[in-house]
Amino acid sequence: MGRSHLLPSAILKAMFLALFAMWILPEPALAKHARVTRHYKFNIGMKNVTRLCQTKNIVTVNGQFPGPRIIAREGDRLLIKVVNHVKYNVTLHWHGVRQLRSGWADGPAYITQCPIQTGQSYVYNFTVTGQRGTLFWHAHISWLRATLYGPIVILPKRHASYPFPQPFKEVPMIFGEWWKADTEKIINQALQTGAAPNISDAFTINGLPGPLYNCSAKDTFKLKVKPGKTYLLRMINAALNDELFFSIANHTLTVVETDAVYVKPIKTKVVLITPGQTTNVLLKAKHKSPNASFLIAARPYATGPASFDNTTTAGVLEYEQPNNANKNKKLPLLKPALPKFNDTNFAMQFSKKIRSLASAKFPAKVPRKVDRRFFFTVGLGLSPCPQNQTCQGPNNTMLAASVNNVSFAQPNVALLQAHFFNKSKGVYTTDFPANPPFKFNYTGTPPSNIMVSSGTRAVALPFNASVEVVMQDTSIIGAESHPLHLHGFNFFVVGQGFGNFDPSKDPAKFNLVDPAERNTVGVPSGGWVAIRFLADNPGAWFMHCHLEVHTSWGLKMAWIVNDGKGPKQKLPPPPSDLPKC
Repeated sequence: MGRSHLLPSAILKAMFLALFAMWILPEPALAKHARVTRHYKFNIGMKNVTRLCQTKNIVTVNGQFPGPRIIAREGDRLLIKVVNHVKYNVTLHWHGVRQLRSGWADGPAYITQCPIQTGQSYVYNFTVTGQRGTLFWHAHISWLRATLYGPIVILPKRHASYPFPQPFKEVPMIFGEWWKADTEKIINQALQTGAAPNISDAFTINGLPGPLYNCSAKDTFKLKVKPGKTYLLRMINAALNDELFFSIANHTLTVVETDAVYVKPIKTKVVLITPGQTTNVLLKAKHKSPNASFLIAARPYATGPASFDNTTTAGVLEYEQPNNANKNKKLPLLKPALPKFNDTNFAMQFSKKIRSLASAKFPAKVPRKVDRRFFFTVGLGLSPCPQNQTCQGPNNTMLAASVNNVSFAQPNVALLQAHFFNKSKGVYTTDFPANPPFKFNYTGTPPSNIMVSSGTRAVALPFNASVEVVMQDTSIIGAESHPLHLHGFNFFVVGQGFGNFDPSKDPAKFNLVDPAERNTVGVPSGGWVAIRFLADNPGAWFMHCHLEVHTSWGLKMAWIVNDGKGPKQKLPPPPSDLPKC
């Protein structure tokens, strides 16, 4: 670089700005070049954490709960070394990252990798291509993601701006779910007995339950704001089993991004966010400091037949008070109004409002022609009790969940390895049904036989096939909203509705112009949703309900996308440190 000739005041100003940038933005601000390789080390270890007046030993990354924030720019490469110091097998998933030709780094256990065993390590190596916004990382084995999670913030490329006003400050807000008991024991016991697992004891914002829970006033998330400033809240639902309604008393929020895709701005008092979804909202602070504080609250949207944790996590929005204000004066705390826990109409209306920008700069590349069509029923069912055992599901059965009546059986080697080395025999089959085994009134009276079949079955797709999937909720055991997450792709939400999907009438109403582009979508309770995606990413890709209990029961399947002809259309071989089963 050439020598710069700056006046002393200009030099001072430049130094001040550089220091300011280092303080405001972590390392990306120091990145000189467009593409940077960022190194992280994640030590998985146990840590004692006290919540709700009880201390428990939890699994953490680097002793932090929630885990550390990953920050990068669009185009950056990430090398994240994960070292397992705990007794559990561990994998981590970088939720929503496309993983173009880097499926070995995706993370779901026994789908793209064998788990990292105690004392072992693995480097997750991937590049963030064509994405910017809020995503998150979490464990992807058993129920370890109850405490193993953290934000991923992908900033736009250097000198690229947001398509909305530049916020004064950005604040990550990650919702979690807390159990007093050991979550691994809870799910293992439930899977043994066939009963539903115990519900959680609290929800959290950035790991804190807030003042509406016993002895948790000190564990309250506080958002301090300056009058007149705009804040970008990067919201993430990392809860295990609950969709959440979110609101801030007396404030309107503007949704500007969902699942790391910019959307047409939506003004709303309430945001609905399912597990696996991320939502960026702008919060404009009032021009004058009001004589009040404002409750930030989140509580479940729950539609299923089972009991749920009907509690509310809360934080407090506090305004910076003018210097002459009485600092000791206790301000009134205003509370927001949230929808009823089962307000499916609000959920549908909110979901329908989300539209892609579909601009020249941020186009919505919706597949117009469809090569492969699928109709998937998603919902609950039963499986028989093993011999010589008593089960606690209905009539001595075990609770189960399925897609097209197939409850996915987890293999004991990773699908991606079996696929890559042509060793699928005895591991998985590619005969996953494109339709349910028989037609019935999906949202009406259930059939008499609600037993599910079990198998490790996948769909094989040719490279670049355009795919349409209609996902239909069923009323078997009970209609319920299911947030379905697809790994390796974003998809377009082209249609949704209540009742049974009508293949002769509903497609005519599909939005192919500016549909929402997401990685996780709620299949409406007692309804259906239609998605389209382009299979342009070779590998083995998991699709599952992001309610962890339903994934445990088998509401999951996999897509095997075959290599294309060109060199950039093939999956590279696995890294040398890929864990072994």
